[in-house]
Amino acid sequence: MFAKVKDLINDLVAKLEKEAAEEATEKAFCDEELAKSEAKKADLEDTVAKLTAKIDQAAAQSEQLKEEVKQLQAELAALAKEQAEMDRIRAETHDDYVKAKADLELGLSGVRQALTVLRDYYNNQGAALLQDATQFGAFMQQPAMPEKHSASTGAGQSIINILEVCESDFASNLAKEETEETDAENEYQTVTQENKVTTTTKGQDVKYKVQEHTALDKSIGELSGDRDTSTTELNAVLEYYSKLKDRCIAKPETYEERKSRREAEISGLKEALNILENETAFVQRKRHGLRGGVLA
Repeated sequence: MFAKVKDLINDLVAKLEKEAAEEATEKAFCDEELAKSEAKKADLEDTVAKLTAKIDQAAAQSEQLKEEVKQLQAELAALAKEQAEMDRIRAETHDDYVKAKADLELGLSGVRQALTVLRDYYNNQGAALLQDATQFGAFMQQPAMPEKHSASTGAGQSIINILEVCESDFASNLAKEETEETDAENEYQTVTQENKVTTTTKGQDVKYKVQEHTALDKSIGELSGDRDTSTTELNAVLEYYSKLKDRCIAKPETYEERKSRREAEISGLKEALNILENETAFVQRKRHGLRGGVLA
């Protein structure tokens, strides 16, 4: 009987040792896999976070550049509209100048021609009268000539004076028109040149900013692809890690589990106790029998 108890105990020990070995192997596996999974999880989370930060930063820069391009294009459109309006006004004022100049030059030419004629006429008349007075003055007495037409030098001089004023006005207005035309043309050319420089500068800004935000958008696409790959890998690691935790991290024993374990232990103890009691009774009977034989 004791041999059975010994065998039972040996079996229990062997079972416990096997369970201990299995638990040790399982613990080693769990420790290693949990550590590797946690390290991989942390590494992938860090990678995803960094990629997200880069994507967010690039997206913000790209959006800012696009807004700047939009603003520059609006400014260029306004500048082109302003230049077109300047061109129209310059063309109109130049046409007005050409017409005014032609009218003034025509008027000035007419006045000067009239002055030339009048001055020649009255100068000739004055010279003839002076010659007559010198040659035939007090030395020769002649009978009075019949009354003929004579130049009205006083009225003529008044007309000449008026025409000279007109000439001065025409010349002054013509000079004023020419000065205003020159000033307007100079100002137009100056502003036009400034607009050309500004247009070129802003046009280059638009070109470079478009290139830059295009490159950023391309980079965002590549970074997003990398992040998607890392996220997929991270999800796989998280799923594996969750299964590891379910397998490796001890959970509180339920009532049913405690009851079952307790009943198994009680059953084992009762069996061992029963064997021991039977063995004890047998030994006692054997000794009692032996003592009776001796006495007999």
